[in-house]
Amino acid sequence: MVKHQPLQVYERQLCLSCLTGIYGCRWKRYQRSHDDSSKWECSWFLILCSSFLLLLVWSYFWWEAHNDYNEFNWLLYNRSGEWSDGTVPILTTTLVGFSYTAFLMVLAFCHIALGQQLNLYWIHKIGVLAVLLTTITGVVSIDDLWRDEWDIVLISLQSTGPFLHIGAVAAVTALGWLVAGQVVRGDRTRFQVVLLLVYVCVLLALYLAPLAISSPCIMDRADLKSRPAVIGRRGAPMLAPENTVMSFNKALQQKVSAFEADVTISTDGVPFLMRDQTLRRTTDVARLFPKRQYDDASLFNWTEIRSLNAGLWFLRDDPYWTVQYMSAKDRGRAGNQSVCSLLELLRLASRTNRSVIFSLRRPPPQHPRYQLWIRDVQKTIQRSSIQPEQVMWTPDWYRKTVRAAVPLLQQTSEEKPPVDEQKERSVRTLSLHYSQASEREIRRLSRSNVSLNVYPVNEPWLYSVLWCSGVQSVSSDAPQILRKVPQPIWLMSPDEYCLIWITSDLISAALVIGIFIFQKWRMSGMRSYNPEQIMLSAVVRRPSRDVNIMKEKLIFSEINNGVSSTDELSIYTEHGYEGYTRNGISR
Repeated sequence: MVKHQPLQVYERQLCLSCLTGIYGCRWKRYQRSHDDSSKWECSWFLILCSSFLLLLVWSYFWWEAHNDYNEFNWLLYNRSGEWSDGTVPILTTTLVGFSYTAFLMVLAFCHIALGQQLNLYWIHKIGVLAVLLTTITGVVSIDDLWRDEWDIVLISLQSTGPFLHIGAVAAVTALGWLVAGQVVRGDRTRFQVVLLLVYVCVLLALYLAPLAISSPCIMDRADLKSRPAVIGRRGAPMLAPENTVMSFNKALQQKVSAFEADVTISTDGVPFLMRDQTLRRTTDVARLFPKRQYDDASLFNWTEIRSLNAGLWFLRDDPYWTVQYMSAKDRGRAGNQSVCSLLELLRLASRTNRSVIFSLRRPPPQHPRYQLWIRDVQKTIQRSSIQPEQVMWTPDWYRKTVRAAVPLLQQTSEEKPPVDEQKERSVRTLSLHYSQASEREIRRLSRSNVSLNVYPVNEPWLYSVLWCSGVQSVSSDAPQILRKVPQPIWLMSPDEYCLIWITSDLISAALVIGIFIFQKWRMSGMRSYNPEQIMLSAVVRRPSRDVNIMKEKLIFSEINNGVSSTDELSIYTEHGYEGYTRNGISR
């Protein structure tokens, strides 16, 4: 008779080993446990969830703020004096942080679903804490530097709200599997009751959320107004250097209805197009006039300004990441652009039957044309031979005098004046930032026969929302993008939306109830599967460390002593034990 040493045979659990190993660096079987997670580890799980949710909102903010990336970079330029794309490091860190926390969240949910003890590895704890602090720092910084941009989150919900609602309902419905697994197992505890109440409250809140969702795109198609006209803001600055003749010609190719520009007065009384207070960003003034590069742009005469190159900066800085798509011919043209005068723009608009709207910057007090700058602009308009009706006059200075001299100019305001003042100034058009153009305000202006232009509008979703709201025109840096939007991105009637809302809620409720019933049946089946397991359930639970020591001692003692008969030893997972079988073979 030959007696063989017994071997402990384990079923390979590679997925579980990777799961616990990556999350908590517990790669070996005896390191795993089904014990309840400690309060400390539960606290870290809540920190992980908070980091993920905060990053989710942060990522959504930057996703929707894509409409204003250039405005953000221009704001940074005005503070630092150097041009750089500040969105690149922000988007990179946001993507890395969100991917990292989302991955850990998936691992944590898998632990909960499999009944494994949460034990986040210390390196991950440092990483999660770093992500959380970095995100909080970013939120505080943006709130201080770019506070007005938070409005885009609420505005974007008019476009994404109905779809985010369906996605949130689907996500919370899927979480029902984990919640049901925690609620139906074992005896009732206060934690289980609280968890169930919180889950039900969140689910009911989501079911009723559409009552608070308002979107102008939920309307009958018959009530949709005509497509808003697109105005080329500084021409087509994504396709050519801004405020140059090439940029306005590119805008014409995109079928814009009007031009918008920023106007400054030179020392010899020539109005020219320049957005910045200095010439440093958009010209080579540092090369030709290095000692005057920080001077106000209006303190140069027209001869000096005309000698500057206004296109090389565009090829060098590539502010919109579009230079790589330009043809060699367009790159050559862009590199030879000069500063455009207001007279050139008005004559171009006159030849092509386009309107012009411009913002006029007042020169500093030491400027030789400080008292004559309005008259200089007025004379330029008259010299250009453009029809006065094609010019939208926005400056509030000397408006009565200008209206008396050129009565047919379209009086336009860049702010919302009181109704009485608006009539007194004969303002028939408003040009407002999109954050100031609410749906209610747009309807009020429409009833008052006041035309509304909204800026800047570069994204199709924002254009669609404003279209459904009834806006007459928008100013855009991206007319080539808006040209490809022949109709709102989505449009549905109130009845259709109600049907989708109620259907999604009913499906979710049915799935949640089904999940709880299945989990209850599954848990009851597991508890009644083995009588010995029920008996072991009454045993006092041992700490995980003691259980691990018992496992090791039992394994090695059996291997050393040997067994001559076949038996089976089961250690049940309900109390932190892993199941295995040993076989003794005797011959």
